[in-house]
Parts: sequence; structure tokens; C-alpha cells
Amino acid sequence: MTGLNPQQREAVAYCDGPLLVLAGAGSGKTRVITEKIAHLVKTGRQAARHIGAITFTNKAAREMRERVGKLLPGEQAEGLTVCTFHALGLKFLQIEHARAGLRRGFSIFDSDDQLALIKDLLPSGSRPDAAEAMRQLVSRAKNEALSPEQAAELASSPREREAAAIYAKYQQRLAAFNAVDFDDLIRLPLMLLEADAGLAAAWRERLRYLLVDECQDTNGAQYRLLRQLAGPRGAFTCVGDDDQSIYAWRGANPENLDLLAKDYPNLRVIKLEQNYRCSARILRAANRLIANNPHAHPKQLWSTHGDGAPIRVWECRNGEHEAERVAAEISYLKQSDKAAWGDIAILFRGNHQSRPLEKALQMLRIPYHLTGGTAFLDRGEVKDALAWLRVLANPEDDAAFLRAIAAPKREVGAASLAKLAELAQQAGLPLSRAAESMTLLKQLTPRAAAGLNEFTGILRRLREEAGRLPPGELVRRLVEQTGQLAALRAQCRDEASFQRRRGNLDELAEWFEGGKGAGPGELAAQLALLTHADRSEPGNAVRLMSLHASKGLEFRYVFIVGVEDGNLPHEAALEEGSLEEERRLMYVGITRAKEALWLSYSREARRWGETLRLQPSRFLAELPAGDLHRDGADPERDAEARRERTRTRLGAIAAMLAD
Repeated sequence: MTGLNPQQREAVAYCDGPLLVLAGAGSGKTRVITEKIAHLVKTGRQAARHIGAITFTNKAAREMRERVGKLLPGEQAEGLTVCTFHALGLKFLQIEHARAGLRRGFSIFDSDDQLALIKDLLPSGSRPDAAEAMRQLVSRAKNEALSPEQAAELASSPREREAAAIYAKYQQRLAAFNAVDFDDLIRLPLMLLEADAGLAAAWRERLRYLLVDECQDTNGAQYRLLRQLAGPRGAFTCVGDDDQSIYAWRGANPENLDLLAKDYPNLRVIKLEQNYRCSARILRAANRLIANNPHAHPKQLWSTHGDGAPIRVWECRNGEHEAERVAAEISYLKQSDKAAWGDIAILFRGNHQSRPLEKALQMLRIPYHLTGGTAFLDRGEVKDALAWLRVLANPEDDAAFLRAIAAPKREVGAASLAKLAELAQQAGLPLSRAAESMTLLKQLTPRAAAGLNEFTGILRRLREEAGRLPPGELVRRLVEQTGQLAALRAQCRDEASFQRRRGNLDELAEWFEGGKGAGPGELAAQLALLTHADRSEPGNAVRLMSLHASKGLEFRYVFIVGVEDGNLPHEAALEEGSLEEERRLMYVGITRAKEALWLSYSREARRWGETLRLQPSRFLAELPAGDLHRDGADPERDAEARRERTRTRLGAIAAMLAD
């Protein structure tokens, strides 16, 4: 435990009961988790195969595995489980698929598959946005671990009763397709564990010690799953920070930290308050701000770093002026402090705020990376290839069949597919099996029958090759033999566009490299768990991202823009009087900064053709005035700073024009 502070050492060493580690921002929580895994193994308390570390992103899980690998070399870490909640649920269902009413090789429906299925279940003539609204209601019920029957019993409005009815039909369809959705990866294991004490005991024996990261972000179903796996003994360490709970909109419940104390009366609580990231001034501002929220376990972050620079607060004319000031300051930092572009982040409340910032950065030739663009797995060509893999692995996956038959388009129209679906239902067959039946094909038009026959022929050849080809090579063979690559070339207007989209398919194949004996179905399921954030490599560029996306990251220099009432805090929170999560969001943004922080707001904005007067965020008044440097506080210094930034900006523009 060399190098750990006393509180970290105490958190690592305590293994005699349930433990909650309240880890403030930048307090080294990941190190505590990885050191504790090593401690459990090296002291002989638990073998690695009986330890489960659960987090929320694949990136965090990957980082944790790498750190543990350095602490437990060779066979010591063999069998260790480090994964996300959803990956753990997938592993559970792959082992217990029969208990869940699933067959091997079941499919995982993504949001597009869910929407398509729910649209099909809605009455004709429903509003265009009805399917998404219904999907969210069904997802909410699942995140509360409700069955369709329980959702129907608890429904208190016509809309909720309709959602419960759709939920029941939706689950019937999923069962017919031998499929689950992401919410089922938590709900189904929980349902089985709560209903079968023997199964719960077996899994507690399999995972004898649990470490849960970001516990404040768990929803109701995830918390109950944790409780089932931990059992009454409570052999776990939960690490979290109620001050960084910013995901209520997706079901996260920071009150789960309080539930731990009720469910486990012998719960020990250890606070990590030493921050290794921020200057003392930035921590004073963060502490003062978050003190305005109620706390069951108040914390006071501190640091051995010096005060650092004052926090700059800028008043700007409008969003364009704000963006120009930010870009000019970044250009100046590059010259004066020799800062790397990747040391700098611009954070905002909503992604729409990035547009003027991108324009201003482009004007000064500042490289940037915008987090939150089109997710890799949402790119059309990638989804098409995955659909083929899914139907290869699971012939009963009708959603994958419907996407694959159109990737690329064949001589099979919507009417022919509807007729095939009707015939398949009558014969009790999935669509891909019905497409192989010559008896059924004879009932379609000759052109549609020929298109389906071609499609099933490709599937047969690929299934034969799947047994002998490495998974990555199978993906490359698939995009060639299905005609997907040729279709891409025909669609793209220029070679650069084609190469970019082909590169996405090459990257997909690379993610399948190294699969040892795993079938395409299992690999497709694993890949479906990846997120855009895990595969985005920004390089040396200024980072533009939402405050939500910034959680867990740190930068030398941070600019938070749009710090106005109605934006941060958001107008919905102002209307509802629910400022606590918005304040936590601001706190997360402030504590991303290591050395210097800028907060800016605009006096006015143009919306719907009108000029609106804006008010600075009320959160600015909650910060310690002595640690802020506001515009106008030192007129001579401010004027000189403006002249320096203007010279830098004009020099960059002149260089661009000269080129």
C-alpha cells in the first residue's frame, strides 16, 4: 500500500464487512479499488476468480483491468471479473439462459431494433414520436425491475396502461425472436435471483467479494442486483460520490448510497477528501458551491497544491463573442504557457452550444475534438454488418434479418417482406428460415423469391466459413460477399467518403480480432456493449464536450461556457425548483480543472428572431468572491490582456490568409 494516504489505506485494508467509500472528485478512487483487489488476492482472503469489480463504462473497466494487471502479474489475476453492470448481466444470461427462457446465441436488441418493434406494435396512425415515448416508458418500467404484469397493476393513467400493454406484447415478440434488450440484461438476472434462493446462493459463491464503482449512478434495478449478489453478509466495497450524481434523467438514484446504510446496519463509511488534481482555489469554489446541497455525508475536499490562478469570470455580449474570447484565450495559452491542445477543454450544458465554438476554433486553426458525434456503432455501414453477424449467429433474430436483407437492397420490397412475415408466422418459422423454404417462396413473386434465394445462399456460405475463419476475417469476408462494400462504393460520391466508410468496416473487423473460438453471436453481443466514448481517440486536440460527458476526466485548463440562468441551471430545473442536480453538474465541471478555470456567460441571445436578455447563473453568486476575477475588476490588467489576445488572434488569421 505504498503511497496511499491514511484514508485510502484504511479503505483498502478493511475487508470484514460492508464498506462505503465516499470518494470526492480527484481523490484516487480507482487506485483504491485496484489496490483492494490486489490486497484481497495477495493476503489470501479471496482468489481472483471469486472477485467481481463492476463499473459503468467499458473504458473504466479496461483501465481497471490494466492497473490490476500491473499489481497482480501472471496467473494471480486469472479469472478476475472486471466489467460493466450490463456485461455482468450478459455473462449471467449466457450461463443461465435456460432459466431465463432463452436459447443459446440469443440476440441483444439495440435502440433501433426496439423502436422498430414498438412501431410495429403501435396502432396505425400513431404520432411519429409515439414509438420513442413508448420505448422510454417501457425502459423506465424495466429499470424499476417491473414485469409487464406489475407495470399494468401500477399504471395510474391511460398512457401508462397503454405502455404496460405494449410492454407485454413487446416481451412476447422478444421471446419469439430469442432476444433481449439492454434493460433485460439487468432485469432478467435480478428477477431470477430474487425468485430462486438457491441460484442466488450459487452466484454469491461464484462472486464472493464485490467492488462497485460509481455507486451513486445505480438505478433501482442495478442496486437490487447488487444486493442480491452481495447477500446478507455484505462482502462488498461500494465507491461513490453523491456530489457527482448527475444522471437522474437516465434513472440514476444517489439515494441508493443512503439505502446501503439501511440495508446493511453494520456498514462502515470512509471518506476520501484529499484531492490530487485541483488547485486549492478551485477546490474552495467547488466546496462552497456544493455546500448549498443537502448532505447525508458532507465532505470537504482539500489539496496540498497552491492556490493557483484566480477563477476568471467573463461577461460576453453573446454566444459568438463568447466563442471568440475562448478561442483567443486558448491560442494565447498555446503560445504563452506552451500548453498542449489536449490539456484544454471547453464544457457546456447542451451539445447545441458547440456550433459557435467550432467556428471560432476553426478560424484560428485550433484542432479540436467534439465528443458526442455520431456513435461508431450507430453508423449505417457498421449496423448493417452487425445485422448480418446477428442473423448468422441467431437465425431467429427477425430484426437482424430485416436489416440484413436490405444491406444492400435486393429485389425484395416491403410488400414481399410483409407477405413473407405472414407466411412465416403461419408456419411457425423465423423469417430467415421461412426464406429458405421453397414451398413458401413459391407464394411470392418470382423476383422477390429470387432475391431471397440469393440472400439465403450468401448466409449458407458464410455460416460454413464461420466455423473455420477467425472472427475478424469473417467480418472482412462478410462485407465482400454480401455486396455491402460494392454498394458503399456506388453510394459514395467521392473516393475519400468511400475510404472513410470502408475504414469503419475495417475498424469493426479489428475489434473482432483475437477472438479465441468465440462464435460470431457471442462476439456481436460483446461488441454491442461498447459505447462511442470507449472508441473515440481525440489525439492532441482541444476537447469540446457536455458537462455530463466530462465526468471522470481532467484537464489543465477548463472553460465552462453558457453559465446563465435557464441554461446552467437549466430552465426545466428552474421551473420545477429542482436545482440540486444542476448544482452537482456545475460542481463536476469545476472539478475537472487542475490549474485554471474560466466561467463565461452572455448578456443576450437571439432566439426565434428575438433578442433575449440573459441573467448570469445564480450559481456564480454561490462561489467565493475572493477567488474570482471578474471582468472590470482590474481595468488596466484586463485591457492589456485583451490587447495581447487580439494580437494573437490577428496573427493567426493573418497566417491563415497568407497560406
